[in-house]
Amino acid sequence: MLIGSYSPSLVVISLFVAILASYTALDMAGRIATTKGRAIYLWMTGGALAMGVGVWSMHFIGMLALRLPFALGFDMGITALSLLIAVLSSGFALWLVSQQRLPLWQLLFGALVMGAGISCMHYTGMAAMRMTPGIDYDPTLFGASLLIAVIASGAALWIAFNLRRNTPYVRLARAGAAVVMGVAIVGMHYTGMAAAQFADDSFCGAALSGLSGKGLDNLVLVTSLSVLIIALLTSLLDARLEARTAVLADSLTLANQELTHLALHDMLTGLPNRLLLSDRIQQAMQTVHEQSGCFALMFIDLDGFKPINDAFGHHMGDQLLREVGLRLREDLRSQDTLARIGGDEFVLLVQLMQPEDAMALAARQVELINRVFTVAEHDLKISASIGIALFPGNGSKPEELLMNADAAMYHAKGMGKNGYSFFDVSMNTNARKQLQLLQDLRNALEHRQFRLHYQPKFDAVSGRAVGAEALLRWEHPQQGLLLPATFIELAEKSGLIIPIGEWVLNEACRQMALWRLKGYHDWRIAVNLSALQFCHSGLVKSVAVALDRHQLPANSLTLEITETTAMSDADASMTVLQQLSDMGVDLSIDDFGTGYSSLMYLKRLPANELKIDRGFVRDLEHDSDDAAIVSAIVALGQALGLRIVAEGVETDVQQTFLTRLGCDALQGYFLGHPLPADSFMANIQRAEGAAVPDKNGV
Repeated sequence: MLIGSYSPSLVVISLFVAILASYTALDMAGRIATTKGRAIYLWMTGGALAMGVGVWSMHFIGMLALRLPFALGFDMGITALSLLIAVLSSGFALWLVSQQRLPLWQLLFGALVMGAGISCMHYTGMAAMRMTPGIDYDPTLFGASLLIAVIASGAALWIAFNLRRNTPYVRLARAGAAVVMGVAIVGMHYTGMAAAQFADDSFCGAALSGLSGKGLDNLVLVTSLSVLIIALLTSLLDARLEARTAVLADSLTLANQELTHLALHDMLTGLPNRLLLSDRIQQAMQTVHEQSGCFALMFIDLDGFKPINDAFGHHMGDQLLREVGLRLREDLRSQDTLARIGGDEFVLLVQLMQPEDAMALAARQVELINRVFTVAEHDLKISASIGIALFPGNGSKPEELLMNADAAMYHAKGMGKNGYSFFDVSMNTNARKQLQLLQDLRNALEHRQFRLHYQPKFDAVSGRAVGAEALLRWEHPQQGLLLPATFIELAEKSGLIIPIGEWVLNEACRQMALWRLKGYHDWRIAVNLSALQFCHSGLVKSVAVALDRHQLPANSLTLEITETTAMSDADASMTVLQQLSDMGVDLSIDDFGTGYSSLMYLKRLPANELKIDRGFVRDLEHDSDDAAIVSAIVALGQALGLRIVAEGVETDVQQTFLTRLGCDALQGYFLGHPLPADSFMANIQRAEGAAVPDKNGV
């Protein structure tokens, strides 16, 4: 018998190829397990090809490693058949481990089929040499090779099935398993090779017409490695892309959850907002219809919050609102809902066993709010007025229940605050009036029902007109001319103050442009800004558009904001005011002296004018304290280089006193009432005609 030898380098290479093929197979099994749809079949086909080529290449390189005393060759057709068997066996293996479950009987059956396939691939490859006489096989070693093939296949299937999921350290586990599987495959091959016995007069029939020649081992090696590496890299890159896609999907899910949370919750306190509250009320109503029972809707308004907000600023007010939210949640159950629906207004939705339970709960909420709040080392004292609407009984829709609870809250305020009141049908009158007024307010802009009246401002020394303040009026179709006090609060609560404010700004600029055409070039028109307008992001653009539309110089417009609004968030206010100032618009601090301000910030504000509140002017003649305050404000304004305007002048004594103090301009009923533009100009021209015959002196 001939005794062959093996090339050590090719043996080592065959082992490396077997390990790489095993790792590729394990990785492909993982890709198939995490893929859905038709892509499974693509990965299974690619995996079968890569794994089959890898196992077959290991077998072929192992046979090329054999050295016999005659030339070797391999029949191309039989060799191709052995490759096909390797690919089909690999495909079966990948299909088997892609199943949801792998019971023992299925594992054993799969090991038998796959082991038979690998053995068939090996001995078909051996037959490709077409040895004459034929190869004899040692029965013991032949049987051992078959047993090793079945056992190795079973182990490979079990490992691949259990390592197909992406768990921590899965790649390290696959690498270790690949080494074990590679050694088993190589062991089977060389056991089969050892079983082969060649007669002394043997020669290779495929040496002349089959695959042979120098460099064939290198060609097989390069080709098989290329296939395996491309398959492995494709799998790894796809896994990385899938991981990134999963991270992106998780990020998008988280972002959607956050957006949903923001849409349904109050940003300041984190409590549900009006939208979520309405949904919870609807659910509670449905529960009552299905399971009986009842619930109460408690509208909670804080008494004394506004003075604290004005005195200490919005920052302190915001902290106080957070503390109120935390305290009100102390006694809540999981089925109850506490919401903040705006400003200092909270709503509590609470499930009840019987309607009478609402009384004790409301008293508890009043008592909770009555306790002193410690905010930023300040002890703050407020109280609560609570209106209670019950369901069933006080409304059939969420909006109606809220409206009725709101009406009951106002009744509690009217009864002295710091208490609660149950809704009664008699309270509906005021609530319905407010609802109707809101509806009318929505129509007022569309139907052009707003008007501007103008109150003149006069130079304190010369007495000549230097401009006017634009004051809003609503010409209601049923109620007649309404003053802002009737509807401004409602406009701010509903957000309608923004479009109304833009109309006022545009109309005032239009009127001022007409007065300039008549020769009043040195006049200024003053427009009041509400706190909501001032905080609106589009304010600066709206001012610029109005000035440009009417070709009005920026210094012809004065924007009046209250001291409290300007100081509530001084840094943010500074930015907006600076933008307006850079545009050339005059800025006036209205109601000066009534709020809480910091002189450090005041001197930084790019204001041009201080306006003394009418509250100080009213009692000027009789209250020495008011006189001292006005004197101090005038001195402060002069020191800061600001114009001083006093409003609310109603007597000649007030006019004389303010003029002597050094005020620059005066306005008030004593000097002129707010009037429509035509009447306003008629009065101005009459005054000019009486004082100075030549109008060019104005």
